Formats: sequence, C-alpha cells, structure tokens
Amino acid sequence: MAWKKRFSLFDTINIALMLCLIVVTLYPFLNLLAVSLNDSADAMRGGIKLWPREFTLDNYAYVFSFSNVGHATMISALRALIGTVTSVFCTAMLAYTVSRKEYVLRKFVTLAFIITMYINGGLIPTYLLIRDLNLLNSFWVYILPGVISVFNMIVIRSFIEGLPEGVIESAKIDGAGDFSVFFRIILPLTVPALATVSLFVAVGQWNSWFDVFLYTSSRLDLSTLQYELQKVLHSTSTNAAATAADAFAQAQGGGPNVTPTTIRATMTIVASVPIIMVYPFLQKYFVKGMTLGGVKE
Repeated sequence: MAWKKRFSLFDTINIALMLCLIVVTLYPFLNLLAVSLNDSADAMRGGIKLWPREFTLDNYAYVFSFSNVGHATMISALRALIGTVTSVFCTAMLAYTVSRKEYVLRKFVTLAFIITMYINGGLIPTYLLIRDLNLLNSFWVYILPGVISVFNMIVIRSFIEGLPEGVIESAKIDGAGDFSVFFRIILPLTVPALATVSLFVAVGQWNSWFDVFLYTSSRLDLSTLQYELQKVLHSTSTNAAATAADAFAQAQGGGPNVTPTTIRATMTIVASVPIIMVYPFLQKYFVKGMTLGGVKE
C-alpha cells in the first residue's frame, strides 16, 4: 500500500511537471499567434496572452502584399524537399558503406569525416570555394555544400549496424550485390532512422537564411522565405517597416493597421507553420529512430 502511495505521488508530480513543460513550450508560440491575429493598434497596449482582443487578418494581408513572399515560400519548399531527399539519400549510401566490416578503409573514411565536425575552413575560404565551383547565384548552392552531414551519417550507420547481419548475408548468398542490398533491404529497414534524419535536414533547410545572404542575395528569384523574414526584421529594427506599414494602411483608406510588433509575430507564424504541420507525420519514426539506432544485440 505504501508503495502504491509513493507511485501515485510520483505520477502526480510527473504529470504536473509535464503539464508545466507543455505550457512553457507552447505559450510563446500561442502568444505570437494571438499577437499576429490582433489589431496592431490594440497590440501596442500589450497584455495579449493566448487570445487576440480585437481579431483581424490585416497583418497577414500586409505580409502577403509583398510580391516576393509567395515566390520565396515556393523556393523554400523546393529547397527543403530537394535538399532533404538528396542529403538523406547520399548520407544513407555513405553510412551503409562505412558500416560494412569488409570495407578496409571504413575506419579511415569515418575518421576523415568526423574531423570535419571539429575543423572548419572558415567563412572566407568557404566562399572562395563556392565561387570557384560556380555555385554563386545558383539554386544548387543550397543543396550541394550540405549534401553530406557527418552527424546524420553516424545516426544512420549506428542504425544499420544494429540490423541483423544475417539478413544482409542471406541476400548476398542469393546473388544480390551491394546496390541491391542497399535499395531492397537497407532502405526499407532503416525508415525510422531516415525519417529522423529527414526531419533534421528539412528543418535546417527551411530555417536557413545566411547562405542566401552570402551566395544569392543579388537574385530575388532565389530568395527564400526565411531571408525575406530576416529583411523584414531588419527593416523593422530600423523603423523602415513602420513607414511601410503606414503607407500600406493609407493605401487601404484607413489609419495605421499594422505595426512592427505584429509584423514580426505574423512573419514568424508564416515561417513556422509548414514545419509544424510536417512534424506529426514523422514523430513516431523520430522517437524510434533516435532510440533503436544505438542498441545492439
């Protein structure tokens, strides 16, 4: 009976702590959503919690009034899709290669890749390399430089090493080559790990903006949504957004309908929602991939 009481007390404390963690995690996002849906003049008074006091969609109308936002969203989506598929596929091939015990150079290759996690050439040498590869002002500058991730390679390799070796040996006895083993056995069995890595890569590609600033800032047709967000935030900090907001509101025949505060909140919501919508579909694979990859029998 005493054990049951202690167990019940532990459950109560654990649930209370988890509820507090959920509130702390969700509150900033819900508060931003409320601010983005609130009238800007009213939002300047502050005090908005989880629900807008004066509901309006003027903030979203202002954000999407910029002609490049829609195109930048498409570029971000293409970058996330192509970059994720390419990176996961190439990283999985490398992980399978270095997981094979019969590959005599696997320790050297693994060490060579791991060193790159600790030693970086720096910003200027990287820029010069990108320039010499003729990747400046090219869409492929978003894809090729980060096509291999060492951390993701280690995650996938650990997962592959945890698979029954007999499955691979049986396939090779039946005459399957390395490519057949990789495509018909390894890829289907490593779906949890691949989904986990895909989430990492997709979030990184979607949120990236600094490489746009460095390599493609002169081409508006290659601008991403995050870079447009960064420009809006920068203009807001210099009060340029306030002037633009007034001009937009006056063009609509009314007073100031948007402010820098609501612009920041709205742009953050617009940039975050797509990734939030994708995450629930990968959550079960995410948990399984992070736990099973490090377990061996």
